[in-house]
Amino acid sequence: MSSLKKVAELIKKHHITEVECVFPTINGTLRGKVMRGQDFANGKELRIARAVILQTINGEYCEEHVIGATDNDTILKPDYSTFKILPWQPQRAWVLHDCMNFDGTPSEHAPRNVLKKILAQYLALDLQPVVAPEIEFYLFKRDGQEALGFTPPNMRGGAVELERQMGYSLNSTAEMHDFWQALQTTFDALEIQTDTWLHEMAPNQFEINLIHGNALKLADDVVLFKLALREIAAQHGLNAVFMAKPLADYDGSSMHLHQSIVDAKGNNIFSDKKGNATRDFYAYIAGLQNYMADLMPFMAPYFNSWRRYARGTQAPVNLQWGHDNRTIGLRVPHSNAAARRIENRFAGSDANPYLAMAASLACGLRGMQEKLKPTEPIDDRDGYEFPRQIAIGLESAITQLKQSQTAREMFGDAFIDAFINVKEIELAHFMYDVSSWDRRYLASQV
Repeated sequence: MSSLKKVAELIKKHHITEVECVFPTINGTLRGKVMRGQDFANGKELRIARAVILQTINGEYCEEHVIGATDNDTILKPDYSTFKILPWQPQRAWVLHDCMNFDGTPSEHAPRNVLKKILAQYLALDLQPVVAPEIEFYLFKRDGQEALGFTPPNMRGGAVELERQMGYSLNSTAEMHDFWQALQTTFDALEIQTDTWLHEMAPNQFEINLIHGNALKLADDVVLFKLALREIAAQHGLNAVFMAKPLADYDGSSMHLHQSIVDAKGNNIFSDKKGNATRDFYAYIAGLQNYMADLMPFMAPYFNSWRRYARGTQAPVNLQWGHDNRTIGLRVPHSNAAARRIENRFAGSDANPYLAMAASLACGLRGMQEKLKPTEPIDDRDGYEFPRQIAIGLESAITQLKQSQTAREMFGDAFIDAFINVKEIELAHFMYDVSSWDRRYLASQV
């Protein structure tokens, strides 16, 4: 792990003048302050208002009973291992920080701390999760630029499609080629390890998979991935969009989470010495089946997120599991014994990666601890034939989370209450807004 001394040497060597001191909010958005490079190298302490951790997606803040009337500070503690020199601004660096209370304890509201808490429970058992996220997103032309193709019906006057390609097509314009080359160079400079890149099913929808590894490191990589992708896209006249459902007539964007567990020797505990699935493997699946529904707001945090869960779109609506079946929420890909894993298909691309990973890992751990047994797998059947097992929308999902004793045992009352407060504020703001649907169908008819 990097130290302040090593970081100070890098700042001096590369003439870093500014350091972005950032942390992920409860929504996974990055907030923070900019510090002079020399001040950072000298270990200057940094603080920020505690309320910022709980900033809503529309810029509001939690009620007084969550934040407190005095609006106390939190201490920002740098994680030097996350120090990166930004390729698009080489005299500026970027460092993730943890939010700490003044007594030295981690802030219970900060999502990075939430994931660390779950990982510590695994570590106490000499276990370590291995996670691999698959991140889907759309690319559109920025406003005011000429369309290269057609404009999707519900996006007229704004984002427009670049090219009409079928799923998994390898065709690309020269302009797109330059973009992908710049993006790969940026990922290499930031040490974000990617696996496959592909064109997804919808026009201008893409997926980039990250190499499996430590859950905290991968969650950090996801937020840096989004930052870098947006930056390089903007340089090429594009918008990178991570909404779960940006277009009504096309598939939504997910963040599928592949996960397995290794022991202290690096052995996958989901497979025994003969290569067969273990009881822990089945118990982990059962934990997801039993407890994931209560934690769905971590996977689908906005009203828009729930538009993705539609039958026939390869987005799950129930907690069935099976081998190599993309119509269900819990898929087991075909693999050798060492790579046996479970793919949680619930998280949208808009989900906070720290909370999505924490939720999935907490459910699996509880399943193993309670030695639960899963249902029978469905391998060759259509998962949409089975009843819906998740909430119908964000409002009912928030209510289910609020009433879940299991969620409170996993994450604590302080975090659950704060998270719910944020989501209720956002939902109220959304419900107050007048949508294009209202104007289209009601204005001239009622």
